[in-house]
Amino acid sequence: MKLTASIAFILLESNLMRCFAITIRVLNMRDSLRRKVIEVCQKKLEQKGENVGVSFYAFFANKNDDPELLMEAATWWIQTHKLDHFEKAWKIKEMVESGE
Repeated sequence: MKLTASIAFILLESNLMRCFAITIRVLNMRDSLRRKVIEVCQKKLEQKGENVGVSFYAFFANKNDDPELLMEAATWWIQTHKLDHFEKAWKIKEMVESGE
Protein backbone atom coordinates (compact mmCIF):
# COMPACT_ATOMS: atom_id res chain seq x y z
CA MET A 1 0.00 0.00 0.00
CA LYS A 2 2.85 2.42 0.78
CA LEU A 3 4.34 1.84 -2.66
CA THR A 4 1.03 2.66 -4.35
CA ALA A 5 0.64 5.83 -2.29
CA SER A 6 4.21 6.87 -3.13
CA ILE A 7 3.65 6.33 -6.85
CA ALA A 8 0.38 8.28 -6.70
CA PHE A 9 2.16 11.15 -4.92
CA ILE A 10 4.95 11.19 -7.51
CA LEU A 11 2.42 11.26 -10.36
CA LEU A 12 0.47 14.05 -8.67
CA GLU A 13 3.65 16.01 -8.05
CA SER A 14 4.71 15.47 -11.69
CA ASN A 15 1.36 16.71 -13.00
CA LEU A 16 1.47 19.75 -10.71
CA MET A 17 4.95 20.62 -11.92
CA ARG A 18 3.80 20.30 -15.53
CA CYS A 19 0.82 22.61 -14.84
CA PHE A 20 3.13 25.05 -13.07
CA ALA A 21 5.52 25.06 -16.03
CA ILE A 22 2.67 25.65 -18.48
CA THR A 23 1.33 28.49 -16.31
CA ILE A 24 4.77 30.12 -16.12
CA ARG A 25 5.16 29.87 -19.90
CA VAL A 26 1.77 31.51 -20.48
CA LEU A 27 2.34 34.27 -17.93
CA ASN A 28 5.79 34.92 -19.33
CA MET A 29 5.05 35.36 -23.01
CA ARG A 30 7.64 33.73 -25.26
CA ASP A 31 10.10 36.11 -26.89
CA SER A 32 8.93 35.53 -30.46
CA LEU A 33 5.35 36.48 -29.53
CA ARG A 34 6.54 39.44 -27.46
CA ARG A 35 8.54 40.76 -30.44
CA LYS A 36 5.58 40.23 -32.80
CA VAL A 37 3.17 42.08 -30.48
CA ILE A 38 5.53 45.05 -30.18
CA GLU A 39 6.17 45.11 -33.94
CA VAL A 40 2.48 44.96 -34.88
CA CYS A 41 1.46 47.57 -32.30
CA GLN A 42 4.24 49.91 -33.44
CA LYS A 43 3.23 49.52 -37.08
CA LYS A 44 -0.45 50.17 -36.29
CA LEU A 45 0.47 53.25 -34.22
CA GLU A 46 2.59 54.64 -37.06
CA GLN A 47 -0.15 54.00 -39.64
CA LYS A 48 -3.25 55.05 -37.71
CA GLY A 49 -2.17 57.07 -34.68
CA GLU A 50 -2.59 56.83 -30.92
CA ASN A 51 -6.28 55.89 -30.94
CA VAL A 52 -5.86 52.66 -32.92
CA GLY A 53 -7.13 49.53 -31.21
CA VAL A 54 -5.94 45.93 -31.57
CA SER A 55 -7.15 42.50 -30.54
CA PHE A 56 -4.92 39.49 -29.95
CA TYR A 57 -5.93 38.24 -33.41
CA ALA A 58 -3.94 41.13 -34.93
CA PHE A 59 -0.73 39.22 -34.24
CA PHE A 60 -1.66 36.23 -36.40
CA ALA A 61 -2.41 35.48 -40.05
CA ASN A 62 -5.99 34.60 -40.95
CA LYS A 63 -5.24 30.92 -40.52
CA ASN A 64 -4.72 28.71 -37.52
CA ASP A 65 -1.22 27.42 -38.30
CA ASP A 66 0.08 27.63 -34.71
CA PRO A 67 -2.81 26.92 -32.30
CA GLU A 68 -0.51 26.71 -29.25
CA LEU A 69 0.85 30.21 -29.86
CA LEU A 70 -2.66 31.56 -30.51
CA MET A 71 -3.85 30.05 -27.21
CA GLU A 72 -0.84 31.54 -25.42
CA ALA A 73 -1.75 35.01 -26.73
CA ALA A 74 -5.43 34.50 -25.92
CA THR A 75 -4.63 33.31 -22.40
CA TRP A 76 -2.32 36.27 -21.79
CA TRP A 77 -4.95 38.67 -23.14
CA ILE A 78 -8.16 37.22 -21.67
CA GLN A 79 -7.31 35.23 -18.54
CA THR A 80 -4.12 36.83 -17.27
CA HIS A 81 -4.92 40.50 -17.93
CA LYS A 82 -8.72 40.38 -18.42
CA LEU A 83 -8.51 42.78 -21.35
CA ASP A 84 -11.44 43.79 -23.55
CA HIS A 85 -11.63 42.41 -27.08
CA PHE A 86 -10.10 45.62 -28.46
CA GLU A 87 -7.51 47.63 -26.53
CA LYS A 88 -5.39 50.60 -27.50
CA ALA A 89 -2.21 49.51 -29.30
CA TRP A 90 -0.07 51.82 -27.16
CA LYS A 91 -1.41 50.16 -23.99
CA ILE A 92 -0.63 46.63 -25.22
CA LYS A 93 2.80 47.69 -26.45
CA GLU A 94 3.63 49.26 -23.07
CA MET A 95 2.39 46.19 -21.19
CA VAL A 96 4.50 43.83 -23.27
CA GLU A 97 7.59 46.04 -23.17
CA SER A 98 7.35 46.26 -19.38
CA GLY A 99 7.15 42.47 -19.07
CA GLU A 100 3.52 42.16 -17.97
